[in-house]
Amino acid sequence: MAIKPRLTGYRRPDGMVGIRNHVVILPVDDLSNAAAEAVSKVVPGTMALPHAYGRLQFGADLELTFQTLIGTGKNPNVAAVIVIGIEPNWTNKVVEGIKLSGKPVFGIAIEGQGDLKVIEQASRVAQAFLQDASEIEREPVQYGDMILSIKCGESDTTSGLGACPTTSEAVDRWVEAGGTVFFGETSELTGGEYLIADRCIDDACRLAFQTTYDKYMEVIESTGANLLGSQPTQGNIAGGLSTIEEKAMGNIAKTGSVPVVGVLAPAQEPDKNKPGLYFMDTSSAAAECITLMAAAGAAIHLFPTGQGNVIGNPIEPVIKLTANPKTVATMGEHIDLDVSGLLRLDYELPEAGDRLMTVIDRTINGRLTAAESLGHREFTFTKLYISA
Repeated sequence: MAIKPRLTGYRRPDGMVGIRNHVVILPVDDLSNAAAEAVSKVVPGTMALPHAYGRLQFGADLELTFQTLIGTGKNPNVAAVIVIGIEPNWTNKVVEGIKLSGKPVFGIAIEGQGDLKVIEQASRVAQAFLQDASEIEREPVQYGDMILSIKCGESDTTSGLGACPTTSEAVDRWVEAGGTVFFGETSELTGGEYLIADRCIDDACRLAFQTTYDKYMEVIESTGANLLGSQPTQGNIAGGLSTIEEKAMGNIAKTGSVPVVGVLAPAQEPDKNKPGLYFMDTSSAAAECITLMAAAGAAIHLFPTGQGNVIGNPIEPVIKLTANPKTVATMGEHIDLDVSGLLRLDYELPEAGDRLMTVIDRTINGRLTAAESLGHREFTFTKLYISA
């Protein structure tokens, strides 16, 4: 019997455990992207996270942006953060939110100083943060210390038959070990949402899930739009998934068999005293969904794909697996695990699960995912409505 490798990670001041040790340069708004990216060039080894929003948003839309920014800074894969904004008030709001994690954070505003002074000051602090982060030691950890997230993309018939069921093996094992898992993609549950409702742990959880799902669908239906081509996508259709119901079955197949213990708003952190499987209200767009889950604390992501997807995330490693032999042959540099052997009957589902857990363990211990090695850092906010 093979000896299970020791898992190691970074335990942060708030008790969260991460598997990467990034020093992030975080712009509050689109106007601050240039300064943030300049700092990351002056101090190689830091990571800027440019994005498109943060100006003239209001209400729930603005709050979600703040929650995404703060959650990104608090993510356990982040060791320290430099926050750069155009003006001080919103910059300080993000800084104060990240400070709750206990990690080093420094904020600076561009107004009244200009980019060059800000870049100089931020770079000096970033260098010190980076040196300090390099001395943080890994320590023994276990699955129960970390949050796993899951999402599928460019799905086809092989997804529901192979990659998604393999992912479900990991979900069940992770939860059984005392860990927490996020799943989402609200619109992609259509036609199978009752299966998720039936797995909710109690009536309150079931009502929260059904209410969340119904509200999301009401927004879509109120537009009168025909989603065919967007949901399912053109890639899904080419892969043999002709309806959203067919796509939903594959999506649900990756969620395992464990109960749903809670329902989360986008980027909302789970109850630390209540581990298990959580549904998060998210778009089915890959970059948006993973960004929100990372902002809620997820340290590692599983991404089953059929036709092939290249998605990554700057702070949360994304493991991609497929059961489509054509995708393995044509897009192999993007795939971390080939489980096409399931469809050839070379092995059964538990063995596929074992293979995935091995890849997870290696990734936890520091091996780069395909997306990380190729520089895929998709970081995309969810915008709820127009700005002022």
